[in-house]
Amino acid sequence: MKRVLIFGLLVVCFLLWAGFVSAQDDVKKHPACKYCGMDRQKFAHSRFFVENEDGSTEGTCSIHCAAIDFALNIDKTPKLMQVGDYHTKSLVDAEKAYWVLGGNKPGVMTKRAKWAFAKKEDAEKFMTENGGSPITFEQAFKAAYEDMYADTKMIQERRKMRKMQMQPKKQ
Repeated sequence: MKRVLIFGLLVVCFLLWAGFVSAQDDVKKHPACKYCGMDRQKFAHSRFFVENEDGSTEGTCSIHCAAIDFALNIDKTPKLMQVGDYHTKSLVDAEKAYWVLGGNKPGVMTKRAKWAFAKKEDAEKFMTENGGSPITFEQAFKAAYEDMYADTKMIQERRKMRKMQMQPKKQ
């Protein structure tokens, strides 16, 4: 009986460990967002990972860049969509996550933040501390499209300013 219990515990531990390792493999496969170049490990709290029915995968820094990828790859059908949990930075099922729209925390690649949480309590606590409103995954993805023009303009302006700051000053 003890051997069976110990073996069972070892199997469970291995499966949990394997799940953790594979959840972090997305950053190894896609270390930077191909749309904006941002480091996906640094933005693990907002990263997005998609596995398509054809077996291809894509990793982005945020739901903003995931929406770009989704629009550009209209012939690919997602089989699995995961997003980084705001607190734990672990990947969670994007469709089952508890989403918060807005609030006073700056979003990633967007003016209007879209954060995902594995636990409803964490999303509620975030909203109490930072504002925002609860939404579904569908609403979050739709909001990413609705915000695309303003967000793209914002990103372009930031990059223009950064470029100007990097240029040597004329004497």
